[in-house]
Amino acid sequence: MSPPGSAALIAYGLLRAPLALLELPLFVLLPAFYATQLGMELALIGTVLFGARLIDAIADPAIGVLIDRSHRADAYRRWILAALPLLAIGYLALFYPPAGVNRAAWLAGMSILTYLAYSAVSIAYQAWGARLGDTAHERMRVTAWREAAGLAGVLLSAALLVPERANWLVGLFILTAGLAAMAIFRAPLPGPRQRKANESEQSLLSGLAQAGQAMRQSASFRWLLAAFLCNGIASAIPATLVLFFVADVLGAADRAPGFLIAYFVAAAIGMPAWVRIARRLGLRNAWLAGMGLSVLAFCWAFALGEGDTAAFLVVCIATGFALGADLAVPPALLATVLAGDESHQAREGAFFGVWNLATKINLAAAAGLALPVLGMLAYRPGEAGGNTQALSVIYALLPCALKLLAGVVLLRAPLPPPALSPHPEPTP
Repeated sequence: MSPPGSAALIAYGLLRAPLALLELPLFVLLPAFYATQLGMELALIGTVLFGARLIDAIADPAIGVLIDRSHRADAYRRWILAALPLLAIGYLALFYPPAGVNRAAWLAGMSILTYLAYSAVSIAYQAWGARLGDTAHERMRVTAWREAAGLAGVLLSAALLVPERANWLVGLFILTAGLAAMAIFRAPLPGPRQRKANESEQSLLSGLAQAGQAMRQSASFRWLLAAFLCNGIASAIPATLVLFFVADVLGAADRAPGFLIAYFVAAAIGMPAWVRIARRLGLRNAWLAGMGLSVLAFCWAFALGEGDTAAFLVVCIATGFALGADLAVPPALLATVLAGDESHQAREGAFFGVWNLATKINLAAAAGLALPVLGMLAYRPGEAGGNTQALSVIYALLPCALKLLAGVVLLRAPLPPPALSPHPEPTP
């Protein structure tokens, strides 16, 4: 297929903005809303949300297989348009429970609906993007446009992230999702896929088994997934601990919103730069460069103490710029791996279902690793004389170690040539 132009990529990428607008409220605001506005106990909220997320995570690969069984040219768009209204209904219902309803049951049911609809939309959306463009550089452009729109959604969400403004967040999501749904009719459709023999007659379990076998047989995918997991946990740990670090190490809790905005703005500004870097260095080397920049910045963050807000702002800008590589390069690498093996074609949904599952594992592992370790090391948020040195180690040095491990795995990964070579410059 011919490379999609900028207008077509904007039409495709716009959907990422409402999806990102929804993510922070779902994972950060929702517990505070049910605790402060509805009076539920935190332990009960945590138990309910953990169960809902577990069901959602287990369902991701199955959703991917179901998406793969649709062979129409507009199959991805149909999945998105079918699931997007359910996502809006579930999201709206979460923040407007009816009077007299059991809060825990309502939270559980609407969370499951919202998470599953979100998974269906995002897996179909990513699988669609993987099939736009024929070269590594073209795939990088697709993911860069998509994730740039996502960063805009995150910034808007961060500015409204308080329980009292939940109605604004819901309204903005519905508005932007409606606009994006209209825009995707102008997005480029992928070329036709080759139907595998007897695929339409296969059961879901058979489809899952065959997709799992294809993943086990793909050394490129296994190594890339391992690097993605290590790097993802390394990125999720600072995200989990940044508010604690700003408050208890820097002594500047009131500056946290400014640091977060600088971080995401730097990521958005850096996205076009990573497209050019990947064009010159290749996808793998571009991602390694982003990891290296993060390691240098977090090593500096470890040396910071009370009052070092100007230095930490530089850290936020540097790590935010590096975030552009983490967002744009891995999906482009996965798309290149899928395009380079005929046995993976027509299974993009299944592969991105597992990729989605890995993203959720990253978030869960970061909280499950960092918070208990800090508790064992006698760190207590907000307490004078607490072990803030341990917080600095877990916030800054542990991610460095995990990113270095991810870099080693990525260096050893047997990736296809398009992921390794720079894109040739056009001749005059």
